[in-house]
Amino acid sequence: MYEPKPEHKFSFGLWTVGNVGRDPFGEPTRAALTPVQIVHLLAEVGAWGVNFHDNDLVPIDATPAQRDQIVRDFKAALAATGIVVPMATTNLFSDPVFKDGAFTSNDPAVRAYALQKTLNAIDLGVELGATTYVFWGGREGTESDSTKNPLEALKRYREAINFLCAYVKDQGYNLRFALEPKPNEPRGHIFLPTVGDALAFIATLDYPEMVGVNPEVAHEHMAGLNFTHGVAMAHAAGKLFHIDLNDQLFGRYDQDFRFGSMMPKQAFHLVKFLEDVGYTGSRHFDAHAFRSSNYEDVKAFARGCMRTYLILKEKAAQFNADPEVQQLLAAIHADDGTFSYLGGGYSREALAALRATGFDRAALAQRDLPYERLDQITLEILLGVR
Repeated sequence: MYEPKPEHKFSFGLWTVGNVGRDPFGEPTRAALTPVQIVHLLAEVGAWGVNFHDNDLVPIDATPAQRDQIVRDFKAALAATGIVVPMATTNLFSDPVFKDGAFTSNDPAVRAYALQKTLNAIDLGVELGATTYVFWGGREGTESDSTKNPLEALKRYREAINFLCAYVKDQGYNLRFALEPKPNEPRGHIFLPTVGDALAFIATLDYPEMVGVNPEVAHEHMAGLNFTHGVAMAHAAGKLFHIDLNDQLFGRYDQDFRFGSMMPKQAFHLVKFLEDVGYTGSRHFDAHAFRSSNYEDVKAFARGCMRTYLILKEKAAQFNADPEVQQLLAAIHADDGTFSYLGGGYSREALAALRATGFDRAALAQRDLPYERLDQITLEILLGVR
């Protein structure tokens, strides 16, 4: 009943199920898998897609011959399993050269290298079928504001994205970009920390129509924000190009837990929103299994991400079909059409009608809003007792 199917568009990154369990305080607990092995693992658990950073697939120091062989083997694995590549990205954060950022580095040679590396990675992504390209600026930030002028840094960021957009247009690629906001970690302060910051930045670009956002649950929760609200803002702006699903508690470091495992009520509202608005993009799980897991448990983790999404999708349909829910919502949103003229925007006629209206503030303040009942029903649906 909760088996993933291709139409669900569930995807994982090579870096997710391929995570070896290393953390800042401990060495790996799992042996590394090759990209080909990861593709077969994802096919086994029923995933639809696999995403990658350039160096997840091709090591940064690979020779051209090694690069070509790796890509051939990866393509063969994709063909054998039916797994697709919907999204690609560039690793501009692991290598020491990016210790002070990539596009916003104070060193012009580093900025140029980052641009060159991204151009090559875009070519690789397109070669493998990607139609979305994500930018996570993990090192684009500061620990001390004495070290960078934020206006200059954002100018450099803008110039890089403009250059890359122009390149994609010049090559005729079917590719659009998605910025991935994050407030902190690994840097103390990362530029474009939230969905709102990213949307404002996109409006300043030369080709804003090519650039959207890739919001991530954990990143908005790190800032203590309501993720569903950020996703709604992106959707309303026509900028929800991709999404990263995982889970974590508010205010913690980037935990990347299995989707829905920490805050299921928040996950429910997110899934309900995506399904209600008919989101058609990838549902990408940017999450990691526990460090204590072996690869059988990693498979359980991956299956769990997809299964939880499908369970919550079913719960959302149950919520929408519940007679009492619909009765409550109808009462809450009751509208006799008296003020429908305001939906047409400003006009002198609308202004005159509004000014001529008398309002009974006391009566309006006494209107019944049974939100406690509605919220309790939501909880009972999630707990399976309704």
